[in-house]
Amino acid sequence: MDSILQFDRDLFLLLNGMHTPWWDTVMLFITRKETWLFLYLMLIYVIARNYEKKSWIILLVLLAGFAVSDQFSTLIKELTQRYRPGHEPALEGLVHIVLRKGSTYGFVSSHASNTFFVLAFTAPLFRNRISFLSLLTWAMLVSYSRIYNGNHYPLDVISGGILGIALGILFYKILIFIETRFFITKTPRFEKTGLRESNAGLILLTVSTILGTMLMAVYILHKYNYL
Repeated sequence: MDSILQFDRDLFLLLNGMHTPWWDTVMLFITRKETWLFLYLMLIYVIARNYEKKSWIILLVLLAGFAVSDQFSTLIKELTQRYRPGHEPALEGLVHIVLRKGSTYGFVSSHASNTFFVLAFTAPLFRNRISFLSLLTWAMLVSYSRIYNGNHYPLDVISGGILGIALGILFYKILIFIETRFFITKTPRFEKTGLRESNAGLILLTVSTILGTMLMAVYILHKYNYL
């Protein structure tokens, strides 16, 4: 375990040490939940549009699972009490901190758990490559930003991602159980209703637009020395 933790710290210092002022601003935007608010709203819209009268079941289970992911990852932090890199005495002066936010402890990453929960829950539900790749890009960028910004070790992020995937699969199965047990007469079934290409395109467009707008804003801020 000591060897694993030492490797984790070394890998963190390597990744966290590769920074520039431009990327600092980019990763600051990526890590902020507010940046992705429109994506959350688009997911709600796409689910409502694709699954119509049965969409409320999906949204309830999705929100319940998201809350469990967020709170359970927070509980693990309190139980394990592993310091975030910026709070680790042995790393004092070595960590590049872009955004100091969150509690003292960092194992596991709630950002990684929450984003990968959404990915794992929607993947078997949507069964669409475009939406999967779009949400995978989002989850990986947000998770990596936590390392770049000095908030988490790689092991925090990887473990958070695994937790999110496990919960995503669990809550998808809960969704199917609820549908089978209580809504069996209402068709079409979730297992036979993938995401339409037009709706998957909306998710891709949303992720691409957010990233494009963000990069343009960062370019302008640095070009005209607004930072």
